[in-house]
Amino acid sequence: MMLKLEGINKAFNKDTVDETVLFRDFDFSVEKGEFISVVGSNGSGKTTMLNLICGSDTADSGKIIFEDHDITALSEHKRASFIGRVFQNPTVGTCSGLTILENMALADNKNRLFGLSFAVNRKREDHYRELLEQCDMGLENRLNVKVGSLSGGQRQALALVIANMTKIKLLILDEHTAALDPKSSEIMMKLTDRIVKGNDITTIMVTHNLRYAVEYGNRLIMMHEGEIIKDLKDEKKKQVDVDDLLDEFYSISIENGNGV
Repeated sequence: MMLKLEGINKAFNKDTVDETVLFRDFDFSVEKGEFISVVGSNGSGKTTMLNLICGSDTADSGKIIFEDHDITALSEHKRASFIGRVFQNPTVGTCSGLTILENMALADNKNRLFGLSFAVNRKREDHYRELLEQCDMGLENRLNVKVGSLSGGQRQALALVIANMTKIKLLILDEHTAALDPKSSEIMMKLTDRIVKGNDITTIMVTHNLRYAVEYGNRLIMMHEGEIIKDLKDEKKKQVDVDDLLDEFYSISIENGNGV
């Protein structure tokens, strides 16, 4: 087992009249090589679960085990050495004022000590171009263009490539197509599938797009009010369709994504 959340308890606004308990003895496990799509109602705990895994939030109690090591107290910065994350907002994960080349050079040196004056290794440019070619957006020919001038889809594609430049063991996709137009979303999902399969990277993808949840990955979980209410894997997942999910979540008003 690669990842385990064991007995997680999490409340917000503790000891106030607005206290809300989200997770009660919540358990979740991920096997190496899985590509898990996560859907659920708003406020079901999807993003909080990702935050707990990445270390940007902490549980009130419980344990987080990664490859048999207890990482419950490990900082977000240290977890970033083996966990990559792509956020919903295309501006997160890349630096607007730096060029594509400079962004990739910084990512290339993420786990090393270096001075900014030595961040760009020109000998790596061909490698960066090869990585960008898989985006099919011409980014490989725009290495010296500032990232802030890219479209949302181009920037999100760059963020995805950057997240996988170092040898991460787990990729977290936090509604990474939600802010994109339908065409860019389709391109992003095809790129995601290529990168995940090409790197054989264990992946957890939260999405509101039910079609993407059905079409991509080998496991699908549905969350509601801090609980996993459905967990489908391999052949069982292949048998589910969008209408099944819509019927399942009609009563909890799940939001549909682009293309559903």
